[in-house]
Amino acid sequence: MRRERERETLPNLIPLSSSLCELPPATMALSVSNLASSLSSLSFSSQVSQGPNTLSFSWTNSLFSLPAKSARRASLSVTATVAAPAEVAEDDTMELKKYVKSRLPGGFAAQKIIGTGRRKCAIARVVLQEGTGKVIINYRDAKEYLQGNPLWLQYVKVPLVTLGYENSYDVFVKAHGGGLSGQAQAITLGVARALLKVSADHRSPLKKEGLLTRDARVVERKKVGLKKARKAPQFSKR
Repeated sequence: MRRERERETLPNLIPLSSSLCELPPATMALSVSNLASSLSSLSFSSQVSQGPNTLSFSWTNSLFSLPAKSARRASLSVTATVAAPAEVAEDDTMELKKYVKSRLPGGFAAQKIIGTGRRKCAIARVVLQEGTGKVIINYRDAKEYLQGNPLWLQYVKVPLVTLGYENSYDVFVKAHGGGLSGQAQAITLGVARALLKVSADHRSPLKKEGLLTRDARVVERKKVGLKKARKAPQFSKR
């Protein structure tokens, strides 16, 4: 009885691929030719949208035979966005540079309300002029230059907000050295020192907030025989 059951189940275990291999050559050629004709009937269409730097492609195929339940038109759409060219950023920088030069005739050194701030390795020269609260750093908008970091943007405006001048003065900055964090904190000290030249009465509220104190903390130098400033290699007794 057991052998008879095995004989009955053996035919059902034959893989489906073997049945495909047994097809005659004429049937195989016919199926390949049908597939080639279907692929040649594919239609592509491209369309450029009204938005800038956007290109869209669409693909439709209605010749493939689909089952009755899923007889829907197959469609594929691809949208590609092209990055803005670098020339646009250069044009914006040139426009800001012309604007700064028109606002600061004679350069930074010729201005009256100026302050210098330092933090770690960063140095920032700050000029204040009456305006609407614009902040321009190295001929670029502050939000773009500081990568939109809210903490760094807050550092720049803290002295002005303390005195209620956030919309009364435009800030022009030349910064170099260090990183963006150090430059932002150097700008804070530079703005606070420049506000002292506006009025000596500003010293008390600025000093109360600690905005006139130069932060002298810097990275400690590496020592000979150590991995870093204080980190020592692992001790081995033997």
